[in-house]
Amino acid sequence: MHERKDGKDKETSTARRVNKLVIGFDVANRIAQTGQTDVYVCITGPDGKPISVPALGSGNFTSRDDGDKIYTAKVPVDFEAGKSKSVQFAWKQNSEFQKGNYKIEIYHNGFKIGEGTRELKKGGIFG
Repeated sequence: MHERKDGKDKETSTARRVNKLVIGFDVANRIAQTGQTDVYVCITGPDGKPISVPALGSGNFTSRDDGDKIYTAKVPVDFEAGKSKSVQFAWKQNSEFQKGNYKIEIYHNGFKIGEGTRELKKGGIFG
């Protein structure tokens, strides 16, 4: 997304225009108890390195498959037993987004519960 000066968001896939990633996903609760829990969002940049900005809340957690893992953001989610919930949050970082593919993984209780990829392009007439 490109957050404009008037506060409105405009969807874009041009890396130099993007100033935040809006990540959305659905969580279906079949076994967890009703209440608030944290999900961990891990974003890997085009260079293959995890995006981590401790000043913006990034840190480490333990995954069941990979052991110690760096997360980009911890997102609180209110689960309701037997229901599906849409979750959406925005990630703004303190540096520019680079062109390339960003891998986004979602973890809960150490298990990977979802993943996706978002491509940001160079832009311009030759992009």
